[in-house]
Amino acid sequence: MKQLQKLYPHFLAIIGFILIALIYFYPVIQGKKIYQHDIVNFTGMAKEQNDFRAEYHTEPYWTNSSFGGMPTYQSGAKYPHDCIGKFDELLRFLPRPADYLFLYFLGFYGLLLVLRIDPLKAFFGALAFGFSTYLIVILGVGHNAKAHAIAYMPLVIAGFILVFRKRYLHGGILTMIAVSLEITANHFQMTYYLLLLLIVMSFYFLYKLYQEKDLKALPKIIGTFAIALVFAIGANATSLLATKEYADFSTRGKSELTINPDGSKKESNITMDRDYITEYSYGVAESLNLFVPRLFGGGNNQKLTDDSHVYNFMLNYGASPEEAKEFTDNYAITYWGNQPQVAAPAYIGAVIFFLFVLTLYHDKRKIKYAFLAGAIFSLLLSWGKNFSLLTDFFIDHVPVYDKFRAVSSIQVLLELCVPILAIMGLQSFFTTDKEKQWSSLWKTAATTLGIIIILFVGKSMFNFVGEIDGQLLSMLKQQPDKSFGPSFIDALKEDRRDLYNADLLRSGFLFTVTFGVLYFYIKEKLAQNTAVIMIGIFMVGDLFFIDKNYVSNDGQQFRSAHEVDVPFEPTPADSLILADNTNFRVYELDGGLSNSRSSYFHKSIGGYSAVKPRRFQEVYDHLIEKSMDNLGSIVDTKTLSLNKSIPIINAFNIKYLIVGTEKGDIPIVNPFHNGNAWFVKQIVTVNNADEEIKHLGNIETKDVAIINKSEINNEYDVEPRGIKSKFTLDSLSTINLDVYKPNHLIYTSNSSGDGFAVFSEIYYKNGWKATIDGKETKIYKVDYTLRGIEIPKGKHTIEFKFEPQVIKTGSTIALFSSIGMLLVIIGGVYFDKKGKKKE
Repeated sequence: MKQLQKLYPHFLAIIGFILIALIYFYPVIQGKKIYQHDIVNFTGMAKEQNDFRAEYHTEPYWTNSSFGGMPTYQSGAKYPHDCIGKFDELLRFLPRPADYLFLYFLGFYGLLLVLRIDPLKAFFGALAFGFSTYLIVILGVGHNAKAHAIAYMPLVIAGFILVFRKRYLHGGILTMIAVSLEITANHFQMTYYLLLLLIVMSFYFLYKLYQEKDLKALPKIIGTFAIALVFAIGANATSLLATKEYADFSTRGKSELTINPDGSKKESNITMDRDYITEYSYGVAESLNLFVPRLFGGGNNQKLTDDSHVYNFMLNYGASPEEAKEFTDNYAITYWGNQPQVAAPAYIGAVIFFLFVLTLYHDKRKIKYAFLAGAIFSLLLSWGKNFSLLTDFFIDHVPVYDKFRAVSSIQVLLELCVPILAIMGLQSFFTTDKEKQWSSLWKTAATTLGIIIILFVGKSMFNFVGEIDGQLLSMLKQQPDKSFGPSFIDALKEDRRDLYNADLLRSGFLFTVTFGVLYFYIKEKLAQNTAVIMIGIFMVGDLFFIDKNYVSNDGQQFRSAHEVDVPFEPTPADSLILADNTNFRVYELDGGLSNSRSSYFHKSIGGYSAVKPRRFQEVYDHLIEKSMDNLGSIVDTKTLSLNKSIPIINAFNIKYLIVGTEKGDIPIVNPFHNGNAWFVKQIVTVNNADEEIKHLGNIETKDVAIINKSEINNEYDVEPRGIKSKFTLDSLSTINLDVYKPNHLIYTSNSSGDGFAVFSEIYYKNGWKATIDGKETKIYKVDYTLRGIEIPKGKHTIEFKFEPQVIKTGSTIALFSSIGMLLVIIGGVYFDKKGKKKE
């Protein structure tokens, strides 16, 4: 009975988390689904593999519907023996996105309990963490994997702390489970940032062991972590091994090219361009929006009211109310920070910030310095190019750091550490004498309100001009009836000032309210629980109302299940192309390589992924995109077909180009496409990747193939040998695709002499095997990205099968690791009970 009484508050908290998650996203109860931009694009890209799974009840592990062809390892592949994945699905039992909001609450609540926060304060702290604006916004736009990984971060930290407290059994098991779930979330950038935080925090714990002269505990601590990590990594072996294998093939791997698309020499050999990595960098002053939400204008889609300066400016200019509203919504971009765009400010809450400062003055636990160091570390790195000294050091010298872009997102660590410190301060405040409480409280009030006053007085330091303003002026100049650009910018700057002032007052009010509640507690006008509940309501309510500005429950954000599940409708152009039942690729020019709409209906060279195939991206940047510059001049407007061959797009079997016009999309036929496979007349060998891509832009791909010499004499050959460079073809030489599946292709070839065939399929070193009449043959990488094989004369059956060994190996490891985890947990429960009986 006593045990049940102890669990009762936690049970109520979990029920509360479920109800609040469902109420906040209440349309999910009505059967609606959230319309997430990124997930819509993901749905387009994953259509072929999802259809294959539904029809054959197995995984293809390869898709041809995006970027010409790629593994599905990073686009929703399901693996055998993924036991930890099944457990994760069990935890995410609520409809999306309520499931991730519930995980936010649950994980943070668990961490606060480990930090010895009582259930009521932990409950409100968990709500405040979950409603942190950035965490809600990423759910709105569809960064599900990121949200998933962030949700498990607190549990990993909780296990980490328990192990350092020498609670090896409980800490080890929690670490093992939490790290397993963290890896399952499959957002390695967030997991990498968590690792950096743990490294920073470990300095505190190691110093503490040294100070207590207890370094003899270090082997046990390291051993516990090692065992936990071995099982956690093992349970996720398939996804980890597959990701590692694919990483070098993707844009996160290092390029072999030493030249840029314009022919100039590359200045750096880092994985991704430095400017690309740091494109999204928080401004130093912009970071103040952590506790004043619209200090820098809020987000790019921040809506102004009908009493705004821009709206009234338009009315004075002669616009109707409807026209003024439309113009204000489309052109009045209030965000004026350093980043190209932001969906919303990274607001953690004014009340949270007040309590955070209170912790610094009041809480005597030294662990606060570990979290404070993590928060400062996160903040400095989030400045990116605005603090280039530190950022460049990490890009150049810290392993793996250069594989991730949008460095501003490391601020999630701060958004985790600051709420932890805030609730620690709230907890410790009620455990000290009145004198100490008052001393800490007035210092906190002076600090926080002092910052507000300084920002009010010093607003002349800011010019309220954004980098977007130049683009807005350019857009307005293109519209002859809107020649009032500079005056409009002046009105927009006034609205930005108003937002700045309004939110300073708002945060100042919340600081004052929090101070007042704690002051009345000190004066014994309020009971402790009453004070906590009041602070909790203001703390969560503050975030709730800010969040609703960016993720709402309206019909635009939540839609019918069918509209979300089937996000694309075929255009007339799609319907015409779908009537062609041959095998080919499509290139939709709108959006370039980032268009996943066409992937939903066709085998496309577009897609939507942060890890595109690197070589295909390079071919697009160096050759395909340039080949479209004069497209209009080679299109026959009567037949809607090309009247001139474009060899590079022919090589990828692009039979149709979808071009956007004022009257809608139209399909342009490419009668010159090479087909699914073809015999070439000549092979040209080159010495390096630079030569490969240069030659590829200057050959007729139907007749000539480019091969790097490293492909001819490599590990596949028993002895070094040459390869025939010229072939005689007759008109009867044919090679046809008879059977198509994304992971299994069957061709029939017939030729009077030995030949070399190029296939319009993307080359991937691992997993693909080719056979001629059942006998395995070598696959060459040709034309920088495609496959080629030598074919003897006569009639033959050629098969390509994708059977990745990495899946077989990984799933075996995952099975045994999952069994090992289960045995560890069972053993842990047994020994825990046995120990309690002895006590």
